[in-house]
Amino acid sequence: MLKIDSTYIHKALSANSLSELYPLVQRAIELEHSTIPPYLTAMFSLKPGTSQAQRQIIHSIVIEEMLHMTIAANILNALGGSPAIDNSRFVPEYPGPLPMGIGHGLIVGLEKYSVQLVKDVFMEIEEPEHPLDIKKLSLAAMPAFSTIGQFYLAVQHKIDELAPDELPGDKNRQVTSPFFGADELFPIYTKQNAHDAINIIIEQGEGTSSSPLDEEGEAAHYYRFQELYLGRELVKDESAQYGVSYTGPAIPFDPNDVYPLFPNTKTAMLPSGSEELKQMNEFNASYYSLLAGLHHTFNGHPEMLNNTIGVMYDLKLTAQKLCATPFPGKDGYTIGPSFEFVV
Repeated sequence: MLKIDSTYIHKALSANSLSELYPLVQRAIELEHSTIPPYLTAMFSLKPGTSQAQRQIIHSIVIEEMLHMTIAANILNALGGSPAIDNSRFVPEYPGPLPMGIGHGLIVGLEKYSVQLVKDVFMEIEEPEHPLDIKKLSLAAMPAFSTIGQFYLAVQHKIDELAPDELPGDKNRQVTSPFFGADELFPIYTKQNAHDAINIIIEQGEGTSSSPLDEEGEAAHYYRFQELYLGRELVKDESAQYGVSYTGPAIPFDPNDVYPLFPNTKTAMLPSGSEELKQMNEFNASYYSLLAGLHHTFNGHPEMLNNTIGVMYDLKLTAQKLCATPFPGKDGYTIGPSFEFVV
């Protein structure tokens, strides 16, 4: 289970001004981003034309993590702060803990797709405050901890307490895009806008306290990953306690449809002057372009968002090529994308 250091929640609840929330919301942006490289690495490791259900579920969650990162950036701008994205501190070291995680918490790496990875890492990242015991599931008892959702609720509570109805940030820095629905990504001008936006992040990530579905009827991230772990679709079921159960069509998976990525590949592992190193450098150049574009977008140039999202396609093509490339000197392995900050 991903544990959030409770000091972040304490800092949010003890803030006496909106400016004291700036570094906390910045950390939330970093946390939302930090889940994307592990999810994408697993998705890129699936061989083209195979594992469509796995690919679709991971892709849908990555898109929502990008949405949550954008919402968090909009909140920071609305409060009067400035997101900081194009620097090396923004990118986590993989394998390692995610931002805001306590020292003995979950260690997250960049690895090929497997059912065990989904269970041991992805479901741990997305586990809600109170996982619902859906029909035919048996979840372990929950230890005491602070979740990402609890942190967002603390920020929401403090904004309600400290902020004027009209938030003080520059309205021209708010980011929207036709890539997302207007009911998901909207300008945050008021305290109520911020309240509603935080609810979207919590419900899409964790579901509601009484349902694994969000207000739009979509399963929260944890429960979508659980579909992959159990190998069954989550479907409506009037006989089940929460109106859904994992009794839908089977989700087939063949481990042979996954490239054997060497876990946590680094640029330094590749031979100097090799074609493989050139490919990795191209990948990391695209990754930097993505981060720099997002920084520019969230700092006064919202019109840049769609062009920046377009960089994702370059990233995807280069990553897929890497995943199919044999790793020099490591028989039986291929090269994983390293997601390193290289200017």
